Amino acid sequence: MADDEQLRAALVEDLDAGFEAVVRTHGDVVHAVARRTAERAADAEDLAAEAFLRAYRALRGYDHDRIARLDLRPWLLTILLNTARNDRRDAARRPRTDGAADPPDRASPAPGPAERAETTDLGDRLAALLATLPVAQRTAVVLRHVVDLPVAEVAAVLACSEGTARSHAARGLAALRTRLTSTEDTS
Repeated sequence: MADDEQLRAALVEDLDAGFEAVVRTHGDVVHAVARRTAERAADAEDLAAEAFLRAYRALRGYDHDRIARLDLRPWLLTILLNTARNDRRDAARRPRTDGAADPPDRASPAPGPAERAETTDLGDRLAALLATLPVAQRTAVVLRHVVDLPVAEVAAVLACSEGTARSHAARGLAALRTRLTSTEDTS
C-alpha cells in the first residue's frame, strides 16, 4: 500500500492538501458504501460528506505518529458506518413534527425514476434485497463484494475477526440468493 504511505506522509506534511488527496483517493469507495448504507438514496451524499468532515476533524487532533500509523480506507469506512448508525439512532429518537408518516426503514422495492435510469431491474431488486439484510451482513457484503475490499479490511471496518467478517459476508450472500430465488419464483 505505497499509496497509503504517500497519503499519510502528505497528511503529516500538510493536513489540508493531504486530506484533499485522501478524499480523491478514497472518495469513490466511501460514496459507494454510503449509497448502500443510507436508508434513503438521497441521504447517501450527506452521509459521505459528514463522514469526511468527521475524519478531517479527527485528524486535526491526531499527532504525526498516529497519522503515520493509520490504515486510511478502513478508518474512513469505520467513521462512515458509525455516522450512519448514529444518524439512524438519532432519527429513531426524534418524533416527526410535520405530520407526515415516517419513511420506511428499508429501501422500497419499487425503483424511482433516477434508479431506473441508473440500474437494471436486477440491480434494483438486489439493492432492495440487500437493504433487508441485518446491518453486519449487509455491510460485509457491500464491503467485500460491491466495493471489493480484502477480508482483512472488512474485518477492520466491522471490528471483528477475519473469520467473522467472512461469515457475515457468506451468510449475507446466502440470504440474498435465497431471497432472490424466492422473488423470481413468485414473479
